[in-house]
Amino acid sequence: MKPFTLERPETPAQAAAAAARQPGARFIAGGTNLLDLMKLQVETPTHLIDVNRLALDRIEPTQEGGLRIGALVRNADLAADARVRRDYGVLSRALLAGASGQLRNRATTAGNLLQRTRCPYFYDTQQPCNKRQPGSGCSAIDGRSRQLGIVGVSSACIATHPSDMAVAMRTLDAVVEAVRPDGQTRRIPIVDFHRLPGDTPHIETTLTAGELITAVTLPRPVPGVHIYHKVRDRASYAFALVSVAAIVQSNGRGRIAVGGVAPKPWRVDAADAALPQGSQAIATRLLADAHPTSDNAFKIPLVERTIAAALDEARQSRTRA
Repeated sequence: MKPFTLERPETPAQAAAAAARQPGARFIAGGTNLLDLMKLQVETPTHLIDVNRLALDRIEPTQEGGLRIGALVRNADLAADARVRRDYGVLSRALLAGASGQLRNRATTAGNLLQRTRCPYFYDTQQPCNKRQPGSGCSAIDGRSRQLGIVGVSSACIATHPSDMAVAMRTLDAVVEAVRPDGQTRRIPIVDFHRLPGDTPHIETTLTAGELITAVTLPRPVPGVHIYHKVRDRASYAFALVSVAAIVQSNGRGRIAVGGVAPKPWRVDAADAALPQGSQAIATRLLADAHPTSDNAFKIPLVERTIAAALDEARQSRTRA
């Protein structure tokens, strides 16, 4: 690990200003992703800004009837919160599917949104990777791509976003709150938060230099059966080959997003509209622009089957109710 300096600011604005002052600075909270990347020298920050002292660890109701989740709320606490379990079940289920209990006790809401891809070529510093070293090439396109993306990808990168939580947040139309180095705040709809790779896969979000996530806001609860269905290579502590977050209402309508297939949580308005038509129609609309490799083309039928399983689970839940 390379040497770095450490700073502990007292307010979010101070933290953002410190990041803007120090080229190569990174925020650190739980460190469940960043520290691994530092050990491998995939990331080599010269300055770390420890934000754990900031008062960003509360879950509070909003005036609009939703919830405001502080950036430092731990994944375990968020999944176990009675309001989340009751009104935002898709989020609780996604978090519980996301990692081991030990990691959930440490990982934070903001860190989960910002975790970086698990593409093996991104982690291997001996291999070209446009996300790690812009302009060097994408080893995954002609390499082993079984776990990687089939939609929203580009000729520069086919990596996927690894977060389960973010897929549920996308289904819920969450809004990310951030503070800038000048102390000003802004709200970013989650649909706009993660960027597609295009020609600049190293730019992963719409956050600007120094911006610090302070909270994620959920709107009023969406009625219906909340489902999170995840397909992975082993039963626990594995990233999704395909995941489905769905909210299915009694009239068959609702919302649906998928993970494990794109550089960001993948949701398409036309797929939401096709929910009453069944899994094949939904998958067709979700993957209309898919560009799989020979290694991961199996994900196309797997998406449909996973959606079918989620819809069947929703039907069974309504029957039991």
